[in-house]
Parts: sequence; structure tokens; C-alpha cells
Amino acid sequence: MLPSVLLTVLCLGIASPAPHVDVGLNSLWSQWMATHGKLYDVDEEIGRRAVWEKNVKMIDKHNQEYNLGNHSFTMAMNAFGDLTNEELRQVMNGFQKQKYRKEKVFQEHPLAEIPPSVDWREKGYVTPVKDQGPCGSCWAFSAVGALEGQMFRKTGKLVSLSEQNLMDCSGPQGNGGCSGGVMDYAFQYVLDNRGLDAEESYPYHGADEPCKYKAEYSAANVTGFYDIPAQEKDLEVTVANMGPISVAIDASALTFLFYQQGIYYDPNCSSQKLGHAVVVVGYGFEGEESDNNKYWIIKNSWGTDWGMNGYMKIAKDQNNHCGIASVASYPVV
Repeated sequence: MLPSVLLTVLCLGIASPAPHVDVGLNSLWSQWMATHGKLYDVDEEIGRRAVWEKNVKMIDKHNQEYNLGNHSFTMAMNAFGDLTNEELRQVMNGFQKQKYRKEKVFQEHPLAEIPPSVDWREKGYVTPVKDQGPCGSCWAFSAVGALEGQMFRKTGKLVSLSEQNLMDCSGPQGNGGCSGGVMDYAFQYVLDNRGLDAEESYPYHGADEPCKYKAEYSAANVTGFYDIPAQEKDLEVTVANMGPISVAIDASALTFLFYQQGIYYDPNCSSQKLGHAVVVVGYGFEGEESDNNKYWIIKNSWGTDWGMNGYMKIAKDQNNHCGIASVASYPVV
């Protein structure tokens, strides 16, 4: 068994409020506040504006460097632009320590060919992008995303499943709702409970609440789950054979937070300090296939305004970038 990965609190460095503002950004600031429905009192706005300005200038500098060919992805301001350290931790930290993992390796048939690209969205395996809000529930969204795909694979019907059900009811398995959790513990809950409700009957509220599971609304079940060895090749084989897969990644860098499009690669992204959970829904390459233009397609849970309508292309076959293959698993239905 592979050793589990300990998730540490990610403290993003945000500068202290500046005493002055860049008046040249006044119009852009007003537009951003209106777009994202931001309302502040006078004192709060000073601090929020300072954080936002710092990020605007960081994003502009990155994109100028992109235009010079120094980066493989662009960045853009989004709803996270004014968040404090504590608020960012709520969004970024949802994946926790896992004691044991049980691995399954897919054995490739000698004559089988793993396709160079796979996108399970095109096959009907993936529900629309969701939004976890200011709650460390990424683990529930990741687990649900993998289970939704496996249920579609079995039944041919795509049903949105309930993250809130997992948040409220899987405490005995080791999960902590908005305080974080583990996808395998979520799968274990569904196994123990013999069911998981549909989103429609158990909607997401983004807060810890009493368990309200009702068996008559159950839309999924599992018979077990498997952990994939921490190798990108094993993850590729499993994604190609099985469908969307739950993974944990390092999402602590501001480059990740403000990702817009392109293949994400940040040399500071860790393959060990994993704090966020997402779903791998495919992989591919841009242009001619080479080691530098391959990517994983990940479905995030930060709404459609983030990234590529809620998705990201993250560097593939580049030393397990951001830990994409370090803690990968899927349920058996």
C-alpha cells in the first residue's frame, strides 16, 4: 500500500492592505464588483481593494510573459480576487489525510491500445460544473463526480448526485463536511449506507447540517472502490478504461486560482502537499503529440466562471505535476 498524503493548511500570501489605491483601476474595480455582486462598507473596501489590485497586477504581468512565450496558460481575474487568507483556505483546503489505500492496477492487454486522447464529457458521463462555495467540500464533489460517471456507465442514465448527503452523513466514515474529507471515505459511506440520494431530492447548501438521507430517493450505490497506484501511466489506463476518476491536487498557487485557459504548469506546484480534490474527466494533447503538450482534463467545483467554463487542462506526463496521480480512486458500482 502506498503511504497516504498528509494535507497541510495552505496559507496563501496576500499582502497587507495598501494605504493608497491605483485610481487608474477605479472603473475596472467598479465593474468587477458589479459582476460578482460585491458590497462592502467603507473600511472593508480598502482592504479588499488592496488585495484585488495586487492580484490584477500579478495577472497582467503573467499574461504579458505568456505573450512572450514564457508560460503555457493565461490567467484572468475572477470572483476570488478579493478573498482573505481564511476565505481562501475554505475554498482551497478540503482534502484530508487518508490512513490506508487499496490499490488496483489495470493490466493492459498486449494488443490493446490506450487512445491518445479521451474526453468522457463527450460520452455523456459528466454532469454540469457545480460550485462548492466557501466550504471545504471539494472531496464530496470529487467523489460524486466519479460516482456519477460510474452510474452512467452501468445504467446509461446521467443523474446528478448529492454532495450534501455525503457532507451531512459520512462523519462516521471519517469525513468532516465543510472542514474537509476524503473521497474513499465518501465511497465507504455509500457502501455502508447502501445508497446515495440524488441532488434533486437532497440539494447542496454549502453548510454542515443534520443527515437527512432517505432511501426512497437513492440514485446510486457502490459495491467497493479502488485506489490507483501513484503513477500517471496507471491513471491514464484507468481513465481510458473506466471513466472519470477522483483525484487530489495542489491548488494553492495563485496561478491556479486565477487560471483561465491553456495547459497549466507551475514549477512551484507540489506533488506532495495536496489540499484540493477534483475529477479527471479525460486527457489529450495540443498540436503534435509530445511530452510538453499533453494534458489532463479536470473538472473543478468552483463554478463555470473559473477556468475554461469550470475545467482546466493540467500538464500530463511531467513528473506527476501538482500530484495529479498521487491520490486517485474510483468507486465500483
